[in-house]
Amino acid sequence: MSSYRELLAQREKLEKQIEEAKAREYAEVLNEIKQKMSDYGITLAELGAGGRGAKAVKAAGRPRAGVAPKYRDPASGSTWSGRGKPPRWIAGQDREKFLIEK
Repeated sequence: MSSYRELLAQREKLEKQIEEAKAREYAEVLNEIKQKMSDYGITLAELGAGGRGAKAVKAAGRPRAGVAPKYRDPASGSTWSGRGKPPRWIAGQDREKFLIEK
């Protein structure tokens, strides 16, 4: 049976071989992907590039309805819908006094 140190040495050797194999194959795979994208007219947007998933790409073409403002800053006239991070003018304050009358 191999000792702990021997096994660690084997693991390091295998990890190095894995890295080398990946580096060798990387350029080949990248060129293959580029060629197929070119052949079929595939765009980066269709692949969900840019950190956006397929669901976001599909929804990106659809217009979204805006949300009506719910709060107004009396000093500047700025508005906020009540969604997302609150602006500085309302953060930490009672929101009732900023409500827009309907």
